[in-house]
Amino acid sequence: MRTSIATVSLSGSLTEKLTAAARAGFDGVEIFENDLLASPLTPEEIRARCADLGLGIDLYQPMRDIEAVPEDEFARNLRRARHKFELMRRLGADTVLVCSSVSPHAVDDDALAAEQLSRLAGLAQESGIQVAYEALAWGRHVSTYDHAWRIVEAAGHPALGTCLDSFHILSRGSDPKGIEDIPGEKIFFLQLADAPLLAMDVLQWSRHYRCFPGQGGFDIAGLVRHVLRTGYDGPLSLEVFNDVFRQAEAGPTAVDARRSLLVLQETVGRAALPEPVVPTGVAFAELVTPDAEPLTALLGALGFTRTARHRGKPVALWEQGDARILVNTGPAVRRDGTQLAAIGLESPDPAAAARRAEALLAPVLPRRRAPGDAPLDAVAAPDGTELFFCATGRPGLPDWRADFEDTDPAPVPATVRCIDHLALVQPWHHFDEAALFHRGVLGLHAQESVDVADPYGLLRSRAVTNADGSVRIALTVGPAPTDDTVHAQHIALATDDVVASARRFRDAGGGGLLPVPANYYDDLAARFEFADGELETYRDLGILYDRDAHGVFRHCYTRTVGRVFFELVQRDDGYRGYGAPNAPVRLAAQHAVRALTGG
Repeated sequence: MRTSIATVSLSGSLTEKLTAAARAGFDGVEIFENDLLASPLTPEEIRARCADLGLGIDLYQPMRDIEAVPEDEFARNLRRARHKFELMRRLGADTVLVCSSVSPHAVDDDALAAEQLSRLAGLAQESGIQVAYEALAWGRHVSTYDHAWRIVEAAGHPALGTCLDSFHILSRGSDPKGIEDIPGEKIFFLQLADAPLLAMDVLQWSRHYRCFPGQGGFDIAGLVRHVLRTGYDGPLSLEVFNDVFRQAEAGPTAVDARRSLLVLQETVGRAALPEPVVPTGVAFAELVTPDAEPLTALLGALGFTRTARHRGKPVALWEQGDARILVNTGPAVRRDGTQLAAIGLESPDPAAAARRAEALLAPVLPRRRAPGDAPLDAVAAPDGTELFFCATGRPGLPDWRADFEDTDPAPVPATVRCIDHLALVQPWHHFDEAALFHRGVLGLHAQESVDVADPYGLLRSRAVTNADGSVRIALTVGPAPTDDTVHAQHIALATDDVVASARRFRDAGGGGLLPVPANYYDDLAARFEFADGELETYRDLGILYDRDAHGVFRHCYTRTVGRVFFELVQRDDGYRGYGAPNAPVRLAAQHAVRALTGG
């Protein structure tokens, strides 16, 4: 199907918006009137620019407060419409969006609304234009799609149809099944927007919190299926009002938008994409650092052993159980501290996983490698983290470990089994994009977003996971656009005995675990019952505790090195969460340590 995007969904000048839409692969655009009014280009120049970019102009919008008004006011509205239709002729647009009136002068008279819209459509038809009438969720008298359709049907003009907007329909809780009663040829346009489920005024909800399909809580795919059953064959178009998108760079936002439509079309059976290849585990986490000494001391205290080094690059492999950490000290490493730069994901079919990622517009990363190095496919996540698709130890497939030579370490008893989960801090404007990317590209399940109280604002966090929990990634965004240094990434290590692991770390001189305030343990004593001495042990070691409906979670944290810290976690009896109730305590403790150390 054709895909389109409203220029209001992107930031920048009209020229920048058109360029971003074209580069992302959209077929057309909706020209939002304010973007045209603010552009120095003439309508003819905008038309030529779109043609050069391969973009159609699918809609001009909006025309407001047209119908169900006194005759003298409607005469003024027709005068305004004549000017707009002439502008559209110069622009090369043949469909105009007319929103249901919010004017205090509009009257509750469907017959009058139908009669005036019919006259407007007649005027439009003379200019080769058709009118798509849309019910605004906050319209004065017409606020539902079925009401708007009844007026269009009563008007009975061939140049008058309806525009369906997913936000206006779903935000009011309307049943989209009734869409199937509308003839497909009378649905002149379809606008799509998702949104988080919020209890707030619908106008403010619409103006500030819309997002791309798959990023919110609406059943956009279900609505689109109803529309397609009518025989609708027009474009799928995005109209998203979002404060974050309007401040972010237009190019990446347009790619995110286009990806959302590709995933949506796949969901409704209208796009043939490579099948999702869900990762089955974490092969490794790669840390880059300008100074390996603090990091390697920390890894050693955690029980890791340096087992191998890369044959041609300054990269060391540290292992414990099935947990593998790569430490990269190469010259290309950024000098702003230790960071989590890459994740190796075990894949049933690495090549197929890469094909799906590329089809969903993930940047394929070129890899500098020597002739003998394993050919690994890698793509970039929205936050810049490199994702490698791996087949560790699988016969007949490239194995990244073949690039390393053993260093013959002395065996060390393991207390860590594997990497339990990874926590990635997202740039403030990429949080929703990251959730869609990991769901659509990697086939992971996105859990509900949660808010976490930081001493200096709220954090948003959303976990993505595969079915058995062998891949868990927590995506987090800080409380402010500039707050990208306080909140560090972290690697959670699974252990069967967090007390033993914490004691081992402390005894090995790992620099101490994150100190936890005594007030926290006083609260634990009030909330839960513990065996004799159990709570005192947790207090002594800085271990935090949580329960959910499935089991128990015990965890503790190392101090931060650069922008990375480690977490030791013990999940018992099927605990599914990440210790979110304890996050405010952890965050406050990390702020306190930073204040004391200056780091």
